[in-house]
Amino acid sequence: MGSILGLVSSGHLVALWLLCIQVKMGSVGGIGVNWGTQATHPLPPSTVVGMLKDNGFQKVKLFDADSDALNALSNTGIQVMVGIPNDLLNTLANSMEAAENWVAKNVSSHISTNGVDIRYVAVGNEPFLSTYNGSFLGTTLPALQNIQAALIKAGLSTLVKVTVPLNADVYETSTDLPSGGDFRADIHDLMLSIVKFLSENGAPFTVNIYPFISLYEDPNFPIAYAFFDSNSSAINDGGTIYKNVFDANHDTLVWALQKNGYENLSIIIGEIGWPTDGDKNANLKNAQQFNQGFMNRIIAGQGTPLRPGPLDAYLFSLVDEDAKSIQPGNFERHWGLFYFDGQPKYTLTMGTTSSNSLVPARGVQYLAQQWCIMSPSASLDDPQVEPSVNYACANADCTALGYGTSCGNLDARGNISYAFNSYYQQNNQLESACQFPNVSVITNKDPSTGDCKFRIMIKTVTSGVGLRSKLLMPAGLAMSVPVFLFTLV
Repeated sequence: MGSILGLVSSGHLVALWLLCIQVKMGSVGGIGVNWGTQATHPLPPSTVVGMLKDNGFQKVKLFDADSDALNALSNTGIQVMVGIPNDLLNTLANSMEAAENWVAKNVSSHISTNGVDIRYVAVGNEPFLSTYNGSFLGTTLPALQNIQAALIKAGLSTLVKVTVPLNADVYETSTDLPSGGDFRADIHDLMLSIVKFLSENGAPFTVNIYPFISLYEDPNFPIAYAFFDSNSSAINDGGTIYKNVFDANHDTLVWALQKNGYENLSIIIGEIGWPTDGDKNANLKNAQQFNQGFMNRIIAGQGTPLRPGPLDAYLFSLVDEDAKSIQPGNFERHWGLFYFDGQPKYTLTMGTTSSNSLVPARGVQYLAQQWCIMSPSASLDDPQVEPSVNYACANADCTALGYGTSCGNLDARGNISYAFNSYYQQNNQLESACQFPNVSVITNKDPSTGDCKFRIMIKTVTSGVGLRSKLLMPAGLAMSVPVFLFTLV
């Protein structure tokens, strides 16, 4: 806290930065992207920042105030939304000192010393999801207020705005049309308090919109309506025509704001994208179609029927994250425009660079060209097979296995080999990570087939260090996993 008071009292560092940055404040142009870091082998921050620059991303959204990421963004000109995780909301809501310390450490110092262009603080992430059972209902607004007060005290409230990324489930429609939109009944008063706070402080409403989830949760959802360039049947809402679910969802929020007196509040799309694996509708073709359709909107400066101007949006996400929770679905680890190693998944015209496609990460180094597979001499009937596979999948990533996935056509031996290799690679190819009792072996022959890739992990600063967890269970002891992803026989 002392350092921030000294900064404000002298004033010149913050004032100089504000003067330099003020000319940029009028526009929301350009496309942003979410940079998540829940990966067993994350790319170095400097490599990721290189990807952002090479692909013309003008904005990036972080889910926490990771100092390595922020340092890598120093003097890049990339605008930053820095996040506060939900588990900090209670502390920040109940302690002004904690809020001031957080701003001093994670905002003021990076702006004044490192030249990081921080524009927003995202207080929490989708805190009103029904799955949280109301855990953050009492702390989100007070945390917003305290962070705002801390920014004012630091002399940064003109440059840095607070917001709270919310899931689209905070509003609903009573008529199945956008014009029936209003905030969810159980949190209506709280939402109005938050919207009032945002409006009074010149801050945006941030919403995450996922047409894929509509399709995932409702098998009868018309798939064509999820995309921007389809021939889907249109919805007529009092003369306003909606040809896709994004426009309808977005404008349901616009109606909710209008009905409550906040028709001019700006909106940021905090997350939007399409996964490429882990579900029958999560594939490269659909992801390319959806993201290119959205990017065409961005390039053309086209918004929605009720907000026709340019969209302010952050694609979700930059790279795959193989350590994310799969409780919402196996697709959660496959939202990236790039694979975990920074290689593009498909062609995507961004309109931001001279290239017509995504530019891969530079200088990525990989582990050796070797894989762990089921031993050719092992039998599917071996009693060690099932517990070994269960253990591998519970401690690595088997979300590319199952119906409709990239590796959904593997036979039983292929499924087992994929599971073993995932565990082996995540544990840095240690020999002991391919010692499933009498049923595994290391090979130099790539077992990949068709669209099913047996990935080789990248080298990181921790490569070659010990295993992430105890290697193998006692023989014959089967472990349960949340979802049994495939059939062995």
